[in-house]
Parts: sequence; C-alpha cells; structure tokens
Amino acid sequence: MLVTEQEIQEIKKFVLQLNSMKDSIVAVEGKRDASALKRLGFSGEVIEFHRFGGIVNFADYVSRYEKIIILFDRDRKGRYLTGKTIQLLQRRTKIDLSFKRKLTSITNGKIRFTEQLICYESYLV
Repeated sequence: MLVTEQEIQEIKKFVLQLNSMKDSIVAVEGKRDASALKRLGFSGEVIEFHRFGGIVNFADYVSRYEKIIILFDRDRKGRYLTGKTIQLLQRRTKIDLSFKRKLTSITNGKIRFTEQLICYESYLV
C-alpha cells in the first residue's frame, strides 16, 4: 500500500489524540484490531466486541464508561454493529464516531478494517 508522508504525520496525530482521551474506552471488533492499535502506540483501554458473546452483553458492559470511541470496521458487519451499538447506548453513554471519520479521512478510504492500520507501524517507530 502506498503511504504518503502526510498520512504518516496524520496517523501520529490520530494516535496522540486517541491517547489523550482519558475518560474513554475504544471499542474494536476483534483481537487483530486491538493489536494494531497497540502496535501503533495507543496506550489506552481497548475492548473487543467479540469477547462479549453478543451486542446486548457488550452494550451493558460499555455503558458504565463515560464515553465510548467506536472503531468498528467499515464493512457491512462493522456498519451494522456501529448502528446497533448507537441504538442500544444512545441514552446511556456518550458515543464518539469522530475518530472513525478521521481515520477514513486521513487514509482517503484506503483503510476499511482497523487491523489494516498495522501497515503504518514501520513508519511510526
């Protein structure tokens, strides 16, 4: 994948902004998504949707956080999970989709799956 210098700088800024969100938890779909974020330098708490055995269990768990940052994939399943999560949590906690939109903007839509962020790792070290 062709990576520009601007993308690298924007990804660095993205990770710093994500790290500065102290009262939040980041939600991803699976293990590889969480691993990719950690390898890019994210130091906050990440939860994996697939560990909860369903959307209701997931929503009940994350509702105790003040804010949830959703970084589900941009495929059909990820969009469905995002919609259902918003529906279940809309009056229980704050939901932040701005980081998902920033990621799309930074990569010009090249990154559809959070785990693909791993391609930036060698540029950030």
